[in-house]
Amino acid sequence: MSKGEVKDPQNDGRVKNAKKYGEMSNELSSLEDLFQHLLQDMYYAEHQITKTLPKMAKKASSSDLKKGFETHLEETNDQIKKLEKVFEILGYDKEKEKCEAIEGLLEEGDELIEESKEGAVRDAALIAAAQKVEHYEIASYGTLCAMANELDQPEAAKILHEILEQEKETDEKLIKLSYTTNEKAEKRAA
Repeated sequence: MSKGEVKDPQNDGRVKNAKKYGEMSNELSSLEDLFQHLLQDMYYAEHQITKTLPKMAKKASSSDLKKGFETHLEETNDQIKKLEKVFEILGYDKEKEKCEAIEGLLEEGDELIEESKEGAVRDAALIAAAQKVEHYEIASYGTLCAMANELDQPEAAKILHEILEQEKETDEKLIKLSYTTNEKAEKRAA
């Protein structure tokens, strides 16, 4: 039996392709399988991020940071639509694959924020937590772009690249905000 095939008990135990018959195989046996899995991973991640960003905006004391989170929520909702377009282009079902990495980053961010003193220190914690998520997204979308190109899916690659660029822009905005926020946090601690 080769990868992706399973014995069919209703067909005298003869082998069938699990993917062809809509059964989930735990094995990722091709680049396309991996690509689809990672795409579903990011679809899940973006949905989780839309649940977290309003909480982060509410905890921010800086109006610029609050506005940044609100703007990124709009961008994230747009990114979900773009991912749905990629699913459509490729003929994949819009399914979410639980992303343990984003769960861990969001949980760690929640803990850091809760442990931080309200004001500039908490804002610095919010920025740190957001940047960790952005860096994960940048790495993930960079990988997906490369895979889409290798799989000769230029339209999907173009959309994924648009998302990647949005994530990079968000990270740059967070870096700029961190300079003034960190300075305020340091002054208040002194």
